[in-house]
Amino acid sequence: MAQVSTAQAKLIDFLRDELAVPTQAIAFALRQPDHGSNLLPMILWQYGLITTEQLDRVFEWMETAA
Repeated sequence: MAQVSTAQAKLIDFLRDELAVPTQAIAFALRQPDHGSNLLPMILWQYGLITTEQLDRVFEWMETAA
């Protein structure tokens, strides 16, 4: 994976550890041209790699982690 910020690394850890999102799915989303850290969850959802419920959990986590 490309270099990521600390906040993005924590988000990736959450996605893998709490939501069991496969590393390959995260890597795919990171390769998208508009993968800014706040957009990563939306990209995963847009491509059907996480559910709407998981997306809600990510946003809740992002609120508390900020």
